Amino acid sequence: MAKKGKNYQDALKQVEEGKNYSIADAIALAKKMDFAKFDATIELAYNLNLDTKQADQQLRGAVVLPNGTGKDQTVVVFAKGDKAKAALAAGADVVGDDDLVERISGGWLDFDVAIATPDMMAQVGRLGRVLGPKGLMPNPKTGTVTMDVEKAVSESKAGKVTYRTDRDGNVHVPIGKVSFDDAALIGNFDVINDVIVKARPSSVKGGYIKHLSVATTFGPSLNLAQN
Repeated sequence: MAKKGKNYQDALKQVEEGKNYSIADAIALAKKMDFAKFDATIELAYNLNLDTKQADQQLRGAVVLPNGTGKDQTVVVFAKGDKAKAALAAGADVVGDDDLVERISGGWLDFDVAIATPDMMAQVGRLGRVLGPKGLMPNPKTGTVTMDVEKAVSESKAGKVTYRTDRDGNVHVPIGKVSFDDAALIGNFDVINDVIVKARPSSVKGGYIKHLSVATTFGPSLNLAQN
């Protein structure tokens, strides 16, 4: 493992070993320790007691943060006719059908969210190997395969984030930027945490959240107390 730099080591000295912080204290300290030369993201990291080999224990979904993400999302929409017009009116950055499929097939991936109407999924499915590994493939579970493109575009622009378990039961999700005030970050945390807690599969036995931490882009993580 690569050795962490001086700035990280100095920040780490401020973390009390073995302590589980309240979300308010963790956010305040994470912001204090931040040394990035840009407006860093603050992210939650969950380790959940899930057997992701079981279909019902593979969590995936989306939630709109009440205080946004602090990031301007570039949104593309695969749609035709009136739905294409509606997507543009709602603020989509790029809208197309076969032409957009071909553009992405050619290597263009300068966007953050992809939305598609159901009738376009046969064509969009050809992009699975390109969009899938980057987490950009439209999916009904995250509300990105829908006829209501206006709502999907508006939510994505307003601060919608997706969450998904990896093979080890980990979930990483942002709650905003270092520049946000503490109350806004705590508000975003409350919404996301509530969604994750309520998403607990009924088949899970014993404890559900094994570990939860928060960290800035480059900063050390802070363990969170679980109520």
